[in-house]
Amino acid sequence: MASTDVEHTVGHGAGGHAEIVDTGWRREPADAPSARFGWHGAATKTFYGAAVFFAVFLVLMIIGNHTGHIEDLYLIGFAVAVLVLCVRGWWMNRGKWS
Repeated sequence: MASTDVEHTVGHGAGGHAEIVDTGWRREPADAPSARFGWHGAATKTFYGAAVFFAVFLVLMIIGNHTGHIEDLYLIGFAVAVLVLCVRGWWMNRGKWS
């Protein structure tokens, strides 16, 4: 079974010796958040996929046993808000690394 301990080594930085942590994928400075808590990235494609799924789910909830249309307006409004936030996030991060 693989060990979950991180290996601390001493590397040579620009200002002398700096402690480097080998997290298994890359070597990072010891004061990096991922060295203490694990992976700290964001799965943006998964989040966007979940947002689109949630918006579609909200729109599909219109098919139901309610008689008024106020519920339909709220469902459509929340679905549009989720999609707007999804498109905004994609637009703001389109030039960054994935």
